[in-house]
Amino acid sequence: MNGESLRKSYHEQMTVMLVSLAVSVVLLGLKVWAAEITNSSALYSDAAESIVHLIAVAIAVRALQLAHKPADQEHQFGHDKAAFLSAGFEGAMISTAALLIYYETGRSLLTGPHMEKIGIGLTLAGVATAINLVLGLILLRVGRKPQSPVLRANGQHVLSDVYTSVAVLIALALVHFTGWPWWDPIMAVLAATNILFTGIKLIKESLGGLMDAAEPATEAKIRELLDGLKTELPFRYHHLRHRHSGHTHWVELHLVFDDQTTVLDAHETATLVEEKISALLAPNGRIITHLEPRSAEEKDEIWEGPRA
Repeated sequence: MNGESLRKSYHEQMTVMLVSLAVSVVLLGLKVWAAEITNSSALYSDAAESIVHLIAVAIAVRALQLAHKPADQEHQFGHDKAAFLSAGFEGAMISTAALLIYYETGRSLLTGPHMEKIGIGLTLAGVATAINLVLGLILLRVGRKPQSPVLRANGQHVLSDVYTSVAVLIALALVHFTGWPWWDPIMAVLAATNILFTGIKLIKESLGGLMDAAEPATEAKIRELLDGLKTELPFRYHHLRHRHSGHTHWVELHLVFDDQTTVLDAHETATLVEEKISALLAPNGRIITHLEPRSAEEKDEIWEGPRA
């Protein structure tokens, strides 16, 4: 991906995130209004989740700025991993929201649910849910294209908010049509359980990214490409390693050539291999190769680590 494409991608992502931030403010107002009118524990829980979401989005905007900041002397491999930090924080905030919902629901169960003006609450919650659904789908679509964990995490958070809101709508409708108020806390517990699992999943993915967890599917694609190339070009390979730092794929490997191969010929082959892997991992792949003669292939240097 060239500089112009990177700038375009960044501006697209930042625009969507700023829209998400603005929408979060509006939806929070709608949900608090609906909760105050109806006295619904499910709606209060939904509003609490939206407060957490608003804070998380504000932090995610800053993380997106950092993740696309170019490498500098202090951070020579860039700032990509800020995206994983943001995703992990957002997962923690989602989990916190679930715990808040459990607390509010428990309080409602002890005091006994008492609701009023359910029709207005249904209308406000329905509008908020529709807006959130559209926003969440947009975030996931844009986040998937440039491989941005910030947008994906935010999109999953928005959709978890949608699930909560749907549960709230169902609860309010059941209370309205059956007259049984206990549907309200029951649905609140179900919604909280769902978003708790979403939060835990985001935390796990974030930790995996920060710890450079292996991506078996990506490595398998790289190995398939290399195995095909080595049938056409005079090289073997080992010490293949891959990590994903946010929106950049980093790959390193050793290319082995006959002892008689000139440095120029080996360099040309290595360049071709690097171009092929980079194209496979487009739009943002960084490839590092180490050239060595076949006579030294079985010699592992201390700095190389275990053979892969």
